[in-house]
Formats: sequence, structure tokens, C-alpha cells
Amino acid sequence: MTTDPDRVATARALLKHLDVTAADLTDSNHPAVPTVAEYLPTVVAAASPATRRTYGSSWRRMAAAYGDRRIDAVRASDIEALMRQAAAGARPRRNSRHGRHAGEHLIAVARAFYKRAIADGYLTIMDSPAHKVPKPRRLPNTRRALTPDELSDINAAARSGGHDIVLDALLLRLHTETGCRRGGALALRLTDLDTDHALIRLREKGGAHRWQPITPMLANRLNDHARARGAVAPTDALLRFRNGQPATYRRYDLMWRRIGRQLPWVAAQGITTHWLRHTTLTWVERHFGYGVARAYAGHTDRQGPATTTYIKADLHAVATALAALTGQPHPLATSAPVEAIVGQASNESSFKRINADQT
Repeated sequence: MTTDPDRVATARALLKHLDVTAADLTDSNHPAVPTVAEYLPTVVAAASPATRRTYGSSWRRMAAAYGDRRIDAVRASDIEALMRQAAAGARPRRNSRHGRHAGEHLIAVARAFYKRAIADGYLTIMDSPAHKVPKPRRLPNTRRALTPDELSDINAAARSGGHDIVLDALLLRLHTETGCRRGGALALRLTDLDTDHALIRLREKGGAHRWQPITPMLANRLNDHARARGAVAPTDALLRFRNGQPATYRRYDLMWRRIGRQLPWVAAQGITTHWLRHTTLTWVERHFGYGVARAYAGHTDRQGPATTTYIKADLHAVATALAALTGQPHPLATSAPVEAIVGQASNESSFKRINADQT
């Protein structure tokens, strides 16, 4: 094939005008697309600690399956096959949905991986195999609000045995009063407790921080618990094991397993700490409306009807709802409490052994 001198001259003139050389157009001057295994450390390094904890094992699963492939060589059918494997191999649990959640989780993991690759310019969202596979439709969850009798039975079971009744009682009480998530409770530090105003600072999903009212009694119990178990510095964990080490997610698993052995219906229905969140927020919504329940839950998303922009509640409204829920006064509450589901007698019985433990 002969080369037209005139066309070559035109091309050279254009390159010179653009200040580009012929070498700049060769593939060797562009970064090579990495393999899944090569790119995974970049994805992990850019992820938040919570994301690494949640997605880490599944990212490694992707690397084990397709680690030697370039990230742009993985197909949608490969991601879907991995999703099917995750669903089929999901560990049976009390609240198992036949692996549906495991499959949904795998797609979320793969999309997070390819979202980083898109941001780094290796491919576009149209090229992402993970975004071509639809997530399994999420089924309605089976959680519901516990009745006062069920809540009382759970607290009684928690106090009837176990090697750390004090910590279990504090966990149940904290989640019942605040409706917070496990991560928010475990992230509490000594500096996050304001005993003067009966508040705790919760750090939860998305890096959001908020002050949440608790009863003065719980504030004092948490302070006594933390200091008796070695918390000194402001950044020391608030919830701690007997040996002084910070409490972990494992404590929740052990607690609910023990409660389930004593209360078979707890095990049968797969009741967990998140059911306490449902219980508290349902009660607040029924008695104080959607706006207060939204603030109580710490929801700050802007999705939904435009009306939600105007449906807001402040800290005093949340404290008032707490006072009604517990039957105890709160320094920030603005009105007298109504009928409570967590009464004074229950408060004292929940913590009757804590003082003895602090010696």
C-alpha cells in the first residue's frame, strides 16, 4: 500500500499545530488497563473503613475469580455468575431469604469496584459489566415493632444470665432509648457523652454526626461504666468489655444468641438489635408524627416528596419524645411526657446490678 505524500504532509502539519507527536498516539504512552487483582488495592485504598469492612471479603472473591483478567475484559455474564454463586453459597441464618441478600450484596460490591474504575477513567458507565446486571428485587423485610411485653421479656432474659449482664443491659437500653444503629453505639467515645445535658454524639452512616438525647439516668450509667472499665482519654471507647477492651459487633451476636435460647420466639423470628430501632421509631411516629420520628432516626436524606423539606424537628422535640417514651424528665424536653412504654420500674430493674459491677 503506497502512502500519499500530500496526506502525510497534511497529517504532520495538523500534529504540529496540535503540538502532538506521532509517538504520543501510540498505545505505549497510555496507562495499561489493569487486571482485577492489580486494581483491587487501589479500590480498597480509596474506600472508607466501613466500606472496606462491608465489601472487603466480596472484593477478594472477585479477585479470586477474575483476578488475571483486565477490568474491561470482565463481562456482565461473569458478574451475574458470581452473583448466583454468592446466593447459592450463602450461609443459612435465622432471617435467611434464600441467598437473595447475598446476591444483592455481590452486585453492590461489583458496582462499587467499577464505580472507582469509571472515576479513574479506565472505562465508562456504559462499559461497566456490574451496572449491566440488575440487582435482585429487595423483598419487604420482616422486621416490626416489638410489643411492650416482648420488649420487657427480652430485657428480663438479658439480665438473667451471661458473663456480662451489665454490658448487655446497657446495649439494650441504649438502643431502645435512641433507636441508633450498632455502628453508632460502638463508635461512641468518652467525649461523645454530655452528662450535663443528657446527650450522646452519634457518628453513623455516611459520616453524619448528630446529638441524640438520652435519659439522665442512662447518661450517668454510661459514664460510670466507661470509667470503671478503664476509659480515661476523651477518645477512649464508651462501651467496653470487662477486660477494658472496646466492645465489638461480636457482643451483639452473643447476646441475641443467648436471649434466643431463653426465648424461642426471638430465635424463630430472627430478632436483632435493629428491631429495637423499628420499635422506638414506630412509637415516636405514632405519638409525635413523621417529622419528629425522622429527626429521632437521624435521617437527613432529601429523597421523597418536597414536603419533607419543611417537616423538621429540633433537638428539643426529640428530647420531648424521649421523655414520653421513657417516662423520665429530660433537661431539653419542652412539654410533659405522655404514657410511656419504658417506665421507671423497668429502668431501675434494667440497671439494678450495674452499681455492684463498677466496684
